[in-house]
Amino acid sequence: MNPCQSGDYHPQIPFLSKMQTYQDAINALLNDSVMLPPELLTQTQNFIEENKQLGFTTKEEFVRDAIRFRLTWLKGDNECLEIPREQYEKLDEALKEMGTPFHNADHFINNQINEILEKYAEYKKSKR
Repeated sequence: MNPCQSGDYHPQIPFLSKMQTYQDAINALLNDSVMLPPELLTQTQNFIEENKQLGFTTKEEFVRDAIRFRLTWLKGDNECLEIPREQYEKLDEALKEMGTPFHNADHFINNQINEILEKYAEYKKSKR
């Protein structure tokens, strides 16, 4: 018998990629879900609502992004430089107002790093 006719599946469960039985849906929920404390979910939802400019529309989207960020961070391929927000914003403002060739603070910082590394490479060549 076709499972669609048996009534043993639920076609309106949005996270199912194909028609599945209720047991399949329960197994997927138990095996593929992550349980988070209600306080953390509330905090996440509040953050999303208060920071719409960041582009997150759902808790799931935010959590996926947070996990990807954390995995990248833990791999150790990049370093993170902490700069007080006030200083960063002032630098960004100064670069724009002064008509510098830099698009923003990130561009300026990366440019400075690259310049020093080029000078360092020249320095090392001259020491040989």
